[in-house]
Amino acid sequence: MSFEQITGIFDQLGFWTWWIAAGLLIILEALAPGAVFLWLGISGAVVGLIAWLNPGLSWEIQTSLFAVLSVVSIVLWRRFMKTRPTDTDHPALNERSRDMIGREITLMEAIQNGEGRAKIGDTIWLVEGPDLGEGAHVRILAVNGSTLKVEAISES
Repeated sequence: MSFEQITGIFDQLGFWTWWIAAGLLIILEALAPGAVFLWLGISGAVVGLIAWLNPGLSWEIQTSLFAVLSVVSIVLWRRFMKTRPTDTDHPALNERSRDMIGREITLMEAIQNGEGRAKIGDTIWLVEGPDLGEGAHVRILAVNGSTLKVEAISES
């Protein structure tokens, strides 16, 4: 498609170009949610309304207005969402390692020179802590990436 053909669409459809684009962007938001296409669609609808109210507005001004409205609306939305975190009954849902703190496990490989391994479920984790033999019972104190910081549990 040539540049003249694209600008011809603006001339032929006028403000409807923006409303069609807005509808497509909002449909795209429904298929790939993330609140980006929503704000692009709303910006397109606003530009369509402005173009409808002011039919002599050039396509250059319309596209510039769309770009500015899109960036401003996305930035404002992200800033707004940062100040209002989503309440959830599972705050560590995507942070599996955070749920392991305090858990007691058995070493599958001895800790030597401060490093060993433990199996939790179907995952083998690196373990850091005092030197202990294979099969020792430990408590997870912290998680650093894929490494568990542990302490020995005294057997009573």
